[in-house]
Amino acid sequence: MNNNIDHTDPAKDMNTKRGNGGETHQRADDDTKVLTTQQGVAISDNQNSLKAGARGPTLLEDFVLREKINHFDHERIPERIVHARGSAAHGYFELTESLEEYTTAKILTETGKQTPLFTRFSTVAGNKGSKDTPRDVRGFAVKIYTEEGNWDLVGNNMPIFFIQDAIKFPDLIHAVKPEPDRGFPQAASAHDTFWDFVSLSPETMHNLIWLMSDRALPRSFSMMEGFGIHTYRLLNKEGKSTFFRYHWKPVAGVQSLIWDEAVKISGADPDYNRRDMYEAIENGMYFEWELGVQLFTEEEANEFPFDHLDATKLIPEELVPVKIIGKMVLNRNPDNFFAETEQVAFCPSHIPPGIDFSNDPLLQGRLFSYLDTQLSRLGSPNFVQIPINAPKCPFANNQQDGHMQMQVPKTRVLYEPQSLDLDRPRESPQKGFNSFHEKLDDGVKGRIRAESFADHYSQPRMFYRSQTPAEQAHIASAYAFELGKVDTAHVRTRVLSHLINIDEDLANRVANALGMELPEAAEPAAPVQDMDTSKPLQTIGRTPKSLKGRLVGILVAEGSNHEQVKKFEDAINAQGGMVKIVAPSKEVKLDDNTRIQADERVAGAPSVFFDAVVSIIMPDQAKKLAEDSSTLDWFTDAYVHCKAIAYCGATDEFILSKLPVEKDEFVTPLAKLDSFVENAKSRLWEREPKVRDLA
Repeated sequence: MNNNIDHTDPAKDMNTKRGNGGETHQRADDDTKVLTTQQGVAISDNQNSLKAGARGPTLLEDFVLREKINHFDHERIPERIVHARGSAAHGYFELTESLEEYTTAKILTETGKQTPLFTRFSTVAGNKGSKDTPRDVRGFAVKIYTEEGNWDLVGNNMPIFFIQDAIKFPDLIHAVKPEPDRGFPQAASAHDTFWDFVSLSPETMHNLIWLMSDRALPRSFSMMEGFGIHTYRLLNKEGKSTFFRYHWKPVAGVQSLIWDEAVKISGADPDYNRRDMYEAIENGMYFEWELGVQLFTEEEANEFPFDHLDATKLIPEELVPVKIIGKMVLNRNPDNFFAETEQVAFCPSHIPPGIDFSNDPLLQGRLFSYLDTQLSRLGSPNFVQIPINAPKCPFANNQQDGHMQMQVPKTRVLYEPQSLDLDRPRESPQKGFNSFHEKLDDGVKGRIRAESFADHYSQPRMFYRSQTPAEQAHIASAYAFELGKVDTAHVRTRVLSHLINIDEDLANRVANALGMELPEAAEPAAPVQDMDTSKPLQTIGRTPKSLKGRLVGILVAEGSNHEQVKKFEDAINAQGGMVKIVAPSKEVKLDDNTRIQADERVAGAPSVFFDAVVSIIMPDQAKKLAEDSSTLDWFTDAYVHCKAIAYCGATDEFILSKLPVEKDEFVTPLAKLDSFVENAKSRLWEREPKVRDLA
């Protein structure tokens, strides 16, 4: 028993200073080792990359940034360092509304064309062999094979990121990865090093509260939003620039798992999301998203109550509405997992003419990092020749040789200017990529963060206060769970000091769950604003009432009524839902002597796999199953996870009567088929406080 609880924060004695943008600097004193490059050069600032002015672009001469990220990019061979566990599918993009006023990019101006693409979803922190359902950010990367070259939209299922400057990315990932001395925890943020880092980096607070929300536990890849995180530019034929951020909005709506479900699913089926997408596409239930953009000018951006170049800030849809311009449909599974899903290489620097970058310092670093990573992971600068990465439009250049070169140039000329081969490619000012001719301010070159990046609490406050009561309870409970795994007391205290600035109710709920007293609030680097709440930030409040993409489990056994089973199956399929038959054994004979093969055995398919459950069994079988713990768990879990249950008389008499299952409006007899089908489209969140102790 550990009764020696020390809340003293050693960070206060580590010569800690606050930077221009509110970032934490820990400076060496006479008795402290000085942080250096690998060449032994002392580093003056490990928090900011070198920029041309506080809000200017990152400079190529920054050898500290390049060495730090270069080494980080090469830490794993050959697995991806982050986003290692991925699942992908082929599909197409179709533009429905032209943006010709804003850009010359054909993919955004020519409507009605179906352009092929490849989309990969991933977790961030775990390795290739980890599970699909940890509490984690999800990668959402789309490679569109446009006729003007590949466009890689490399984003996440959350609209913001943890850090403001790319130079901090290795620190973030080192903190969240398994601790280096013990090699665990895998694919989990609930440990001391992660919370130590984020609690000393207030800029992480916004993405952190998203991570604690239901967004970190997607029910399906088809039920996740996708975001580009950064501000990009569109350039029209006059060279005029318009800023934009992109959104992928799922047609199936945003839906999530409950934490208890995610925990149980990870043990029962670590491939849950991967299997869901594969089976859905194989069955013709294609995944669909709408592509939306937020368009705004430099002048409009200057009026925002935050800096749009700050990747820890989202742009509320009430402030800049999302304009729907197209759709993505995933309709074909990969032919080979390694050749396609594993070897695909996404780079934010892959953009067609008519699109350009902003000075977001996180984006600026990503433009270097991703390409550098591909060179290491795929072993060659010729990775673009791998079929899944190759453009589907003509391409020609003077690059030659290198490991795994597959092309055979038939020319004596691989340079330009030249006069020996008139058929060799040449530059084109008309068709070529042009960068926006930005007039930079008169800021001084240096490692400095813009003061406009200093507000770290206003948007997390907006996010929390925008949630439904159920979602707020889930967020508070997630903080309590994660911090309950943190053994270092002063780290827990430090996190609570930040939560007070976000919302005092949230801080109190977490502190009470941990049995801790609230400390003094952390001093904000900038005044905390009370921003208007934003309904699009919810999940539960925006979940559409639909069976499309949902999976219903029907429990049967020997002698079950075939007609009833078929009746429920047809009703669910008619609404776009999917059905899996669950039984005690793999093969079952029904009442009309029809022998069927169950999709799953009840012992191997807990109800956490399903969005709703039905039980159609005879009395003798119900008596047997009432003695089976997995069957009892099947019903109990469905109930405590707020799902719809349809039951027969035998189920009611021999099973439900033994369980703490209250017959509310979502627990209905078989005769109420229509009610069940309607209930199965959602969850009864009002039930949750009765069945679960939430923070």
